Amino acid sequence: MQTWGSHGDVRPFLALAEGLHAAGHDVTLVVTTVDTDAYARLASRPGLRIEAAGTPLLAAAEAQGIMQEIYSIRDPMRQAAALMRLVFAPVEDDMLAAAQRLCAQSDLVIGHFIVHPLQVAALQAGVPYASVFLAHGSIPTVHAHPLGSFGPTVNRALWWLTRIMLNRTFTPYPNRLRRQLGLPPARDIVDDAWVSPRLTLMAVSPQICVRQPDWPASVHVCGFLDMPNMAVEGTLPPTLDAFLAAGPAPVYMTLGSWTPEEPAAQRATLALFSEAARLAGCRAIVQAPSWQDCGVTSDERILYISAAPHHTIFPRCAVVVHHGGAGTTQAATLAGKPSVIIAHISEQEHWGSELRRLGIAGKALRRRDVTAQALADRIREVLGQPQMAVRAAAIGAAMRREDGVKAAVGLIEREFGGA
Repeated sequence: MQTWGSHGDVRPFLALAEGLHAAGHDVTLVVTTVDTDAYARLASRPGLRIEAAGTPLLAAAEAQGIMQEIYSIRDPMRQAAALMRLVFAPVEDDMLAAAQRLCAQSDLVIGHFIVHPLQVAALQAGVPYASVFLAHGSIPTVHAHPLGSFGPTVNRALWWLTRIMLNRTFTPYPNRLRRQLGLPPARDIVDDAWVSPRLTLMAVSPQICVRQPDWPASVHVCGFLDMPNMAVEGTLPPTLDAFLAAGPAPVYMTLGSWTPEEPAAQRATLALFSEAARLAGCRAIVQAPSWQDCGVTSDERILYISAAPHHTIFPRCAVVVHHGGAGTTQAATLAGKPSVIIAHISEQEHWGSELRRLGIAGKALRRRDVTAQALADRIREVLGQPQMAVRAAAIGAAMRREDGVKAAVGLIEREFGGA
């Protein structure tokens, strides 16, 4: 197995790896992360090996510059191109080398859909390949489009144009590797790289994602790939229980992997959250890794913490303010809580639109122009709609009856049992 990205791109693969291992399979998971080296220190055990490949850890100032450049771009395709150029391309060759090692030792390889080096290596080696999507806005359908649902005719035209732009942005990457290995070029990034013709897992809860009838037959909605809290997620700080007991359920505020590490930028984020909480008149828990160095002090209204496991803390909060990453979005929804989303990239805006469609979030804010007043207004809007909390609780209860890992393992064994 191979994945790339932030914590939200790694955690589901760890969950699936654990599920496959529990089902009796030997599993190797190769991880390339953009925000931490913690996974390289996770202990392997017999039958479940975890490795790191080409981790592009950057100095705080450089990472902040890249982050700011990406979320300041308004055009989604230019934004995606910048993300690939600045964060993926520097480790692409390392990921290919790791993928070739996986293919040499495996009967089946499973990869994050964006990790085309694994798909290319599998094609070269003749090894079966399964793909995993962590969000559902990237597979074309006449029934929906990330910009909205406008009816089949308009959606079809939008996807025609979107495919052209996707191919222009993404196909040069797998095609460089394909040329290098003497393979024919990919003509369409979705059909020839992202979607496996054997099995493509859509790792999104059916409460959020409905399988579209015109998706390829290999695409299956397995559900959220969830797992118990893991060591790198930490534990609840000792001060947290006392804060929770001292008043009404607070609003939890985090930007997850998009929280800036650079001190000045992190101070600005803390100032944004703190002022928004004051203006909204709510109690708040504000998560930032280096808050102690940012000149802020907790009081009876705001508690600052470095980290907390989302599955433990979200159920005890009233609303979750977050960046709209796939993992955080589904964790908040699983906890039965409404969201306020501050999107940095187009995929996060899509998650915001989906939660709004479900009636468990207001309109997403954008990081490039969000203000404390706008954030406070959105928090008050969500807190002031009891029906939103009721709806979120119902969806969360339904999600907790699902088992995405078990469903995914079953689909894998059914399709590749004889591989």
